[in-house]
Amino acid sequence: MLKKMKTQAKTAMISTLAAGALLSYSTGAAAQEVKTQPASYQTVTEIKDWGAVNTKLIVDLGRSVPKGSITPDTFSVNVKRSDHRLKTPFLEEGSRKITNVYVSDKKGNPAVKTGRYAVLEMEVSPASSLSSALNYDAAGTGFNDWTENKYTITQQKDIQTNAGVISGLVINQFAGETKELVEDFSTGQATYNHITLSYANYAPEKDKEKNPLIIWLHGGGEGGTDGTIPLSANKAVNFATEDIQDHFDGAYVLAPQAPTYWMDGITGRADGTSKYEEALMALIQEQVAANPDIDPSRIYIGGASNGGYMTMLMTRDYPGYFAASFPICEGLNDSLISDEDIQSMKQTPTWFVTAENDTILPPSLNTVPTYERFVAAGAENVHLSLFEDVHDTSGLYTNADGTPYQYNGHWSWIYVFNNEVDTVINGNTTTLMDWLADQSLQN
Repeated sequence: MLKKMKTQAKTAMISTLAAGALLSYSTGAAAQEVKTQPASYQTVTEIKDWGAVNTKLIVDLGRSVPKGSITPDTFSVNVKRSDHRLKTPFLEEGSRKITNVYVSDKKGNPAVKTGRYAVLEMEVSPASSLSSALNYDAAGTGFNDWTENKYTITQQKDIQTNAGVISGLVINQFAGETKELVEDFSTGQATYNHITLSYANYAPEKDKEKNPLIIWLHGGGEGGTDGTIPLSANKAVNFATEDIQDHFDGAYVLAPQAPTYWMDGITGRADGTSKYEEALMALIQEQVAANPDIDPSRIYIGGASNGGYMTMLMTRDYPGYFAASFPICEGLNDSLISDEDIQSMKQTPTWFVTAENDTILPPSLNTVPTYERFVAAGAENVHLSLFEDVHDTSGLYTNADGTPYQYNGHWSWIYVFNNEVDTVINGNTTTLMDWLADQSLQN
């Protein structure tokens, strides 16, 4: 009996020691923190209907972690925005909502098993400025420019790895940026008769075929000396997307930039002339000469607001050069257009786009009466898309009452870049991009 009791006591002691050792091992593994290399982040900027926004952060965690080891609650994100042009540069500060996360490689591609990086996708909205990568200096320069957005990513929950736990990360070291689509363009400057124009251009893949050229003239807020601004403030980068390029089987894109406003005329603002007109035409001709595969019979010109104004001047003063034009919410007042001007302009197939509730350049003073004069003068290929307003068509953004988010009525260029402008031609519904692609001086 005594021998049996000793045996049971020994067994119990061994079990207790084993359990204690297991508990000690498990607790030690959970508590063991692993060291990481210095952490940093990169920003990813995308161009939305309302402009450039930071949509993602690619965070270097300093050590590989398993796929699925992070969640939207693992980190919090804070941003401070500033504009170096302002006397008081600070704009705002606040928290960004993380909507999705995943372990990735350095370029942000999802990891198969493990990765040293984490992509943090963040909420964006046309009603929220915290995500914006641009600032419009309305009270000063009157132009958009890139902002400085300083992010701080703070770890809120441990990250479990095979080697132990990663905790306590505070990441605020900026390591670079990616501007999607913008980086597909080249930028440069050209000077003609002491006037320097900046520009961005896009070249399609070489296909041993002639390709058309699309010229985009920016609005009033995109002047300056940074050729990426006209691409980014209102989604002109979309000309380089596969969706639009496919309509043209590949097209060159040229986005010139005026140092100030295309509307700056010889005697004053929007006087029916532009001091940049000759320089702009020289830049266009230089680009055509430098690219022998540009089809000179398929050069299209368009622009919004201030750029729509310049579009009208170019077709007025260079009739027979452009295969088609697409002025959007254009700023050339109809009272400045003579009957002789109409005769010149009508030679270029033209598609006008604007919105009824545009209070900045009311269509009743510019677009509509000019269109009607085109028609009365016998223009054979002229169209008008007059929208009731400008609202979100993606279904992603709504007003408080659930209706589609309303943009400023002046922003009718949104419909153009989304190729949502169409009309019935010869019994068929035709989009603006399809119509442009069909225009040629040889027709």
